[in-house]
Amino acid sequence: MKRDDLAVYFIMGTENCVKAPLETLREALEAGITMFQFREKGPRALTGQAYEQFARDCQQLCATYGVPFVVNDDVALATRLRADGLHIGQDDARLQQAKEQFNGFIGVSVHTADEMEAAIVGGCDYVGIGPIYTTASKADAEAPCSTAFPAAMHKQFPQCPIVAIGGIQTHNVEPVLSTGVDGVSVISALCHSLDMKHTVKQLKGETIYH
Repeated sequence: MKRDDLAVYFIMGTENCVKAPLETLREALEAGITMFQFREKGPRALTGQAYEQFARDCQQLCATYGVPFVVNDDVALATRLRADGLHIGQDDARLQQAKEQFNGFIGVSVHTADEMEAAIVGGCDYVGIGPIYTTASKADAEAPCSTAFPAAMHKQFPQCPIVAIGGIQTHNVEPVLSTGVDGVSVISALCHSLDMKHTVKQLKGETIYH
């Protein structure tokens, strides 16, 4: 994993999409996302064979476009699929257990400086910090931390790649990017986008002239 891979980190599951999920992912890949996380959560989420097949279909699409494929919170699936990466939260599989089972890169969600330090000491490859803003994509999300926390963590731990997450949209991405994070992670900003190429450029902080 390269730090640049975190620039526009798209997270998606079937419940997040307003149109066909695989078509949504294909459009995002064509638009220039740099990493994809398979996150199939929610009351109507796929299970069993359908869950794994959908993950494999997403993985195949990512491979076609040369974009790293990450599995959220499922060490067994990530290991079985030989995914590029695995992302775990503070309440998910512990980092050391995950490292023993999975050979790819591992990201960890952090909400405090202590969690950040523990993740780095534990050997994580990157951290996800958030939610930056209020988000509707995660029912049990922590309270928003604003941009001050990722800015402080970037300054304190400059060696650790950071992706910011939570409520990030094109209209509020600029203050997030100014903190020094390596990229932003989004769900609805892309799932609900009417022009993904334009959205990806904005999320990368590129100025667009017409």
